[in-house]
Amino acid sequence: MAWRIRDRSTFEVLSRTGRRSRRGHVTVTYARCGDDRPYVAYAVGRHAGGAVVRNRLRRRLRAAVDAVAGALPPGAYVVSVGRGAGGIPCEDLKADVTAAMTSASEDGRR
Repeated sequence: MAWRIRDRSTFEVLSRTGRRSRRGHVTVTYARCGDDRPYVAYAVGRHAGGAVVRNRLRRRLRAAVDAVAGALPPGAYVVSVGRGAGGIPCEDLKADVTAAMTSASEDGRR
């Protein structure tokens, strides 16, 4: 299970030192901070579509992250999507999220 990012200082660390990885419509920013568990925030802007589309995307992103949360290294992640993400199939979105999170956290370990 991934925990929610709730404090401003974590977002500042992500902004300053975060490593980014992009796969398809998904961009993940990762920073090693916090305790021994993964923390996740979701950024789905208005460019993704109307409120219904954005909320559906957020739910799909949460499900994709929950599927891989046990294998994630500890740290903070921000998962964001680009234009057109609402139209891709769930399995493709899940594959993009998994690949981007893995790549971002591996780059962060070096």
